[in-house]
This record gives sequence, C-alpha cells and structure tokens, in this order.
Amino acid sequence: MRALRLVSDRHLEIAEVDVPPAPGDGEVQIRTRAIALNHIDVWGWRGMAFAKRKLPIVVGAEATGEIAAVGPGVTGLQAGDPVVPYGALTCGVCKACREGRDNLCENVSGLMGFHVDGFARDLYNLPARLTIKVPAGISFRDAACAPLTFATVEHMLFDNAKLEAGETVLVQAGGSGIGSAAIRLAKAAGATVITTVGDDEKAEKARALGADHVINYKTDRFEGVVRKLTKKKGVDVVFEHTGAETWNGSLLSLKRGGRLVICGATSGAAASLNLMQLFQQQYRIFGSFGFTIRNVRESLAKMAKGILPVIDSELDLDAFGRGLERLESRRVFGKIVVRF
Repeated sequence: MRALRLVSDRHLEIAEVDVPPAPGDGEVQIRTRAIALNHIDVWGWRGMAFAKRKLPIVVGAEATGEIAAVGPGVTGLQAGDPVVPYGALTCGVCKACREGRDNLCENVSGLMGFHVDGFARDLYNLPARLTIKVPAGISFRDAACAPLTFATVEHMLFDNAKLEAGETVLVQAGGSGIGSAAIRLAKAAGATVITTVGDDEKAEKARALGADHVINYKTDRFEGVVRKLTKKKGVDVVFEHTGAETWNGSLLSLKRGGRLVICGATSGAAASLNLMQLFQQQYRIFGSFGFTIRNVRESLAKMAKGILPVIDSELDLDAFGRGLERLESRRVFGKIVVRF
C-alpha cells in the first residue's frame, strides 16, 4: 500500500509499505480519505520535532477516513462508517484520560505524524476508543478539519476562554486554518469578531466569513485600532496563536479582566511580559495545547449544523510538499486538504 514518508528534513517520498495486519482486540482498521495540513506538519517537515523520532516517518497529523475492518470487542463502529482519528496516542487509563482530559494524558506515546507514524497511508490500525464517527452529511474534505483544527478552536474559545454571546473577540491571523475556523465558530456563538490579516485580499475574505471588523496588521497597528473600535475598553477575549510578533499588542488589546488564550507561536516562541500590567489589569492567560475527544465530537456536531471549515485548496498526494511550502509562506486562506 502507499505511505507518504518524511525521509529527511523537507524531503518526502511516496513509498510502498506492507499492509497492516487485521485489527486486534479493541482496534479498528481505517482507510484514509483525506489529510488536512497544519503547522505541526510544517514543523516536523523542517526538522522541528522537539523530541526523538526515527526517520523515515509517515506524515499526516489530521485526517478522516472510513472503517475498513473492526477487531474483536469493538461495538458502535462497523465497516464503511466515516470516522476521524484522535491523533494523540493516549494511554486511556491515567486520571486525566479517565476524566476526559485526553490532552493531559500522563503517559502519551506521541502525536501521530510528528513523533510516530501518522495518517498519510492507505490503511492503519487504531484503538476504537480514539476513533470518532462522523455524522451523516459531512464530506471527507470537511471532516478532515475536525480532529485538530476545529477541535483546537473549540477547546480554546469555549473550554478555556469561556467565550459567550455578546462578547467581543480578537482573532489573530484570521486567514489561517484555525483563525478562519475561530471566526466562524465565534460568530455562530453570538460574539462580535475583530480579526487581523496580512493583506487586503484576505481582508475581503475575512469579511465574507462574517468578521465584523478586519485589520491589516501590515498597514495598521492592530492594538490601536482595537482600542478605537472598543472605545478604549478592549476586547473580552484574544485568540492568539502567532506568538512573539503579536504578543504585546494582544495584551494591550484586552479589556480589564480580559482573557487571552494561546495555542501556538509560529512567529517566535520568546516574548516578554510586564508583570505589573498583568496583575493591575487582572488579565487571565490560558495556555491551550491540543483538545479532548469531546471537542472533536462537538466540532463534528457543529459541522453537521452547517458551520463548515474554510477550504483554501485541495491537492493530490504528490503535492503534499508543495502544500507545506504554501502553508509555511502563509499564502493561504483557510485549510489545505490533501485527497487520498
């Protein structure tokens, strides 16, 4: 069968590998139908694995497919069911896992496509407990964006920041995969959305998504515009994932007692923090890594209601590397999905 493997930094190859054995107890076998690209794929592709890994490694951290076979003891899933995989190999038995806080697993074996073989292969076996059925009516293309992109936003905005209807949220980098998803999910929740983008074309697209105010951060200091838009009060929530370049401006955009939630640092990982500003303004800052299986189900349920991901483009498997190059250069609006 086919597998797309990273053999060295920035070097991908489609290889012929052995078909996996029949699924064992509590396992399912999944046939891949689509892969959604993410910055974690870019990090792994350019050698930023942050942990020991053995090359070659099968890439792909976010995917969808259909059940090809079920192993003994599996209930609730059958051959032909559309599904998405939870991409962290959690233990399922520690206190965090038992409480449904999967992203805090004490014995996680790694992230698929980053530390261990990922989803860019025709078939793979996975524990049924890490497999979520996709509701009817959702395409493979859209479902591929649920088990990481939508779920990350769901965890950030609603589990951590507790965004409510009537509040105002600043979404950084609204043209990115999670930024565009955050715009749609926040608007659906009844929030006023301010977003930043890097050019006028993206600004038009962000407005078409429903953003109430769009700021080109290359021509305006976004924090100044935010203060004007909110009559110097600031926003209730900042959705941050870009890191060093926007960190201080994001803090200045918050209202007193506001909440900032951050899940990434694509522009740099080191930033300073004025402690007096932190406690005097009573900011609440949430680090948000990953998501729970519940968040994946919630994301799929929202997709079933019509809140769908923004798709930048669809590519064939042999264009996977070109998709990563586009993502790295930020020449995207929404998600890049690879057909399998």
